[in-house]
Amino acid sequence: MKKIIFATGNENKMKEIRMILADCGYEILSMKQAGIDVDVVEDGSTFEENAIIKATAISKLAGEDCVVLADDSGLEVDYLNKEPGIYSARYEGVDTPYSIKNQIIIDRLAGVEGEARSARFVCAIAAAFPDGRVETRRGTIEGRIAFEPAGENGFGYDPIFYVPEFGKTTAELDPEEKNKVSHRGNALRMIKEVL
Repeated sequence: MKKIIFATGNENKMKEIRMILADCGYEILSMKQAGIDVDVVEDGSTFEENAIIKATAISKLAGEDCVVLADDSGLEVDYLNKEPGIYSARYEGVDTPYSIKNQIIIDRLAGVEGEARSARFVCAIAAAFPDGRVETRRGTIEGRIAFEPAGENGFGYDPIFYVPEFGKTTAELDPEEKNKVSHRGNALRMIKEVL
């Protein structure tokens, strides 16, 4: 069976990826399962550049039968000039819990109403093939920053990302619902066509 190594150490992300790519005919491994333990410095200026940097670096360590997928994703808040953007994971410090990061964003939007709270999740996925070819796809989901965190599902910024058509945050959606509309789900479905 052909293999995909997904370049992440995030188990929550791996659960989503396995659900979305379940029918693609590949065995899906995390870096840990593939026995790859490296930190890749993501110093690109876009989500796509960071995904490519990660995918190509891990591809050099993977076997000939492996496609390496890597994503870079984050939250863009329009009112905050698209912050935290590519710095979403490192926003306010790498070790800062998301409960604090989320509250900081809510506090920075104090007094901001309606459409002015617009935001999106962005996910760029790079696929690095054994022959050196690299393909990228970008998925997004549009929403707004909630006035307070809500929901127990999801991770990261999900509790403050409100999706008007559902009337819920992405942390309030069940996993199947979220994967149908999420930025990562959209990007992975486009990459599935490439695979």
